[in-house]
Amino acid sequence: MSNTPITNSIRVLRFHANEMTQQELADRIGATRQTVHAIEAAKYAPSLELAFRIARVFDKQVEEVFHYPDTSERTLSG
Repeated sequence: MSNTPITNSIRVLRFHANEMTQQELADRIGATRQTVHAIEAAKYAPSLELAFRIARVFDKQVEEVFHYPDTSERTLSG
């Protein structure tokens, strides 16, 4: 697995959700605990469907859970 530029707030959200475990989240979204761990550690970017499932568990919009860096300031050199 490679690191992804997508970061997330899953750990904080789990803490605020009565200290939900990675396994509890995995059970609710239909994934493995290892997958949740990899997503949370930004080692794996979830599919769009899985991202929506995670957001819905916490009653959040996808953008409130997942963060992608603003690349609008980057320019292509050529």
